[in-house]
Order: sequence, then structure tokens, then C-alpha cells
Amino acid sequence: MNRVWTFLLSTLLDDAQLEHLLQDGRTFVKGWTAHDQQLEGRFEIFEKRILVVRVNETVTAASGCSIDKLTRFIKDLEQRYQVSLFNRLLVAYNANGKLEVVPAAKIKELLAQKSITEHTIVYNTAVANEDELAHWEQALKNTWLNKYLPI
Repeated sequence: MNRVWTFLLSTLLDDAQLEHLLQDGRTFVKGWTAHDQQLEGRFEIFEKRILVVRVNETVTAASGCSIDKLTRFIKDLEQRYQVSLFNRLLVAYNANGKLEVVPAAKIKELLAQKSITEHTIVYNTAVANEDELAHWEQALKNTWLNKYLPI
């Protein structure tokens, strides 16, 4: 099974920055190892806002040291591109076909304004594997954000 990590870009980068970021990610994955064993991985950018890193654990399993390497790499990207990638209080949702990213605290306000509804598609960026990633698009009412819905 493929293990997955996702990271939300706190700010939108321009196309040139995104291309450089994608190349940086692909270069990292090509040299990514666990206990000197090459990992079979992929680095993608979804809708210009979500980094998706995958590793095929049927070939070589990710280990603590390889996850540490990934963490250091992501922190390096934060510095290089002046973005936050570890902020788990950001929420990504589909706004009429466009991916939007907002702080979770803004969800209540967006609901009150009717900018989003209980049926708005939210991306679960806490996924851990391919099976979860296949179902990461969820209606807001089926996520932890449902606490902001009016009673």
C-alpha cells in the first residue's frame, strides 16, 4: 500500500515558483532513502495548493529516518518559498471548482455568509494512505468542521 503525506501551501505561489517547487520535490523523491534503500515515491502538487508525497511501501517501507528526511525537506521548502506547510489549522475546500484555503477559524464566518454550506467539499489533508486519499473529498458536514454548522 502507498503511504501518503499532504501539505497545504499557506499562500498561492505563481506558476514559475510552482514549477520550481515541483522540480525540487521530484529531485528529493529521486534521492529519498530508508536505511540506504531507495524509496519508490512521487511528489505532486494538487490544484496549486496541496503537496502530495507518496511512497510505495510494497517496495520499501518508509522508516523513521526517511520520514525525518521528508520533514527536513518540507521545512526547507517553507524557508525557500516563504510559505507555511505544516499549519494543520488551514482548511482546503472546493469553491465552485476552485480550491480555496482558509484558516479553520474562518469556517463559521463563511457558513454564516452562506459562502459555503454543509455540502461544500472539503479536502481531508490528514490522510495517511492511498485508500484514504481516494476519499479525501468530503462534504463539510461529514468532517470535524461540522461543529461550526448551526444547530
